[in-house]
Amino acid sequence: MSTSAPRADGRQPAQLRPITFEADIAPYATGSVLVSFGLTRVICAATIEPNVPTWMKQQKVPGGWLTAEYSMLPYSTLDRKQRDISRGKIDGRTVEIQRLIGRSLRAVVDLQKLGQNTLWVDCDVLQADGGTRTAAITGAYIAARLAVQKLIDARKIPENPMSDSVAAVSAGVFAGRELLDLAYVEDKDAEVDFNIVMTGRGQFVEVQGSGEEATFSQEQLSGLLTLAQKGLKEISAMQAAFLMKKLLG
Repeated sequence: MSTSAPRADGRQPAQLRPITFEADIAPYATGSVLVSFGLTRVICAATIEPNVPTWMKQQKVPGGWLTAEYSMLPYSTLDRKQRDISRGKIDGRTVEIQRLIGRSLRAVVDLQKLGQNTLWVDCDVLQADGGTRTAAITGAYIAARLAVQKLIDARKIPENPMSDSVAAVSAGVFAGRELLDLAYVEDKDAEVDFNIVMTGRGQFVEVQGSGEEATFSQEQLSGLLTLAQKGLKEISAMQAAFLMKKLLG
């Protein structure tokens, strides 16, 4: 198969899915956005709580805190997904992803500048078609930035605690080809699957990757990282343009 042949959805190997953002999707949250990566759609809502966790008070840790939660709604997949509360426990994948979202955002947030506040970020998958964690991280940054701006505007904190933007994208090897931003039909049968998180300035936050019953070469690793860097540069520009329009009107 030609390396430039169109994919199942018509994209080229190095092409992102259509990405869109819709702000204020959850009006009771401090900041919110509906992010779409193709058919994957995630509501990301950030809520500011004027308090910090008990452990921070007990240990006299200064500043604020940021934490994230992630869930896939029962109707987000072709087969109904049982709610965690119905099973009585959170599955390991959910725990892994919400920790990843929290780590990704904390990489660009100065918790000292957040003040005595907790920034809760909730990511709920409405529709899953691959890349839910990368879409969640990308949207979570926007929701958090919108929420922080409300704190600044209300003079509850003196300056923006966010030092940079952050976004994520997948890259992998499917049918022998290196592809950017895998949709589900590619992700489920990928020989190699990576999720890459980077800041707007191009610094890596996290690289998650593995061979799915396969191995990969250093050349393929370099190729996938290059693909991800290209895609994340585009996504970062989209985030910046959306926020500029939203915050500056």
